[in-house]
Amino acid sequence: MASVRLDAVQVNYELAGARGRPVITFLNGLTQNANLWTAYADYFVPRGWRVLAYDMLGQGRSSKPVVDIPFAAHADLLARLLDTLGIAKTHLAGISFGGVIALDFAIRHGERLESLVAMSTFAELTPQLEFLGTVMLQGLIEAGFPYMQSMLYPMNMSSAWIAANRERIPAMKRSGYIGNDGYAMQNLMESFVAFRPLTPHLHRIAVPTLVMNGEFDFFTPRECHDLIRSHVANSRLVIVQRAYHAFTLEMPAVTMRQIGFFLGQVRDGDWVGDQSVWAAAENPAAHAQWLPILGDWRRAIQVAPPEPPPVRTVVRAPARSQSRRTAAARAAAKP
Repeated sequence: MASVRLDAVQVNYELAGARGRPVITFLNGLTQNANLWTAYADYFVPRGWRVLAYDMLGQGRSSKPVVDIPFAAHADLLARLLDTLGIAKTHLAGISFGGVIALDFAIRHGERLESLVAMSTFAELTPQLEFLGTVMLQGLIEAGFPYMQSMLYPMNMSSAWIAANRERIPAMKRSGYIGNDGYAMQNLMESFVAFRPLTPHLHRIAVPTLVMNGEFDFFTPRECHDLIRSHVANSRLVIVQRAYHAFTLEMPAVTMRQIGFFLGQVRDGDWVGDQSVWAAAENPAAHAQWLPILGDWRRAIQVAPPEPPPVRTVVRAPARSQSRRTAAARAAAKP
């Protein structure tokens, strides 16, 4: 990996693929680093793309200021990095914390974008998310980064993934301790103290936008993504079936296929941003990658649209003439 000095900070990055190709930039979640996108580079580079991944401030091998990282600094730093690398425009994909940065970048630096993928993220702190963030920050301050790491695994991953990787998790945690600084992480989270909702500004995002949410993501649930979908006109929302918050790690094949399908539509001029909601195909080799969702997609239990009431057909007896009715009455009156 390479690094570049931008004023007082050092930024660690990896840029794979030949010059002249369209660029996809990936933004990390809060405790992630650029190495976690290696599989994505291995997937997209042979398909004609150039892939940029980097450690944001406070992450990995980039500078880790322990004080004063304002929220807006992250998107501005990306703009500086693109300038330094000679990249005029990029496709941008971010997850969780990186997804918020991606939304901010699209709002304030939209002229640098070809398209946007926002995954497991939010545009404003809902009351539930605000409480979760407060608890995470409290745990980080009072118990330290190891406690936060232990809490994030069950919040981000499924039981199946945890069961399959149980023996590896202690080593993964130790790797996280090495690549993250507790004070820098605290500063990253505290940057949200002055965070103002991005929702009122989402209408400024004009590029094709794919919003992705795990079906079982309770950390950033569907209400968070519904806000983004409903305020970005050129968007679609795709629900990743059986996925939790960190589906980019747990389901990379499905995620890469969805992003690639989206980028192909943007490249070929076939993208339709109509604010509709779809389900991702569970098989990344399936011909149809997006399936329309019927009913209320925000419900955990899908309810089919109500059936129209049956049409009742009333059969009326043929009308009888007045004379026939009078004759019938006379006959009935005879003893």
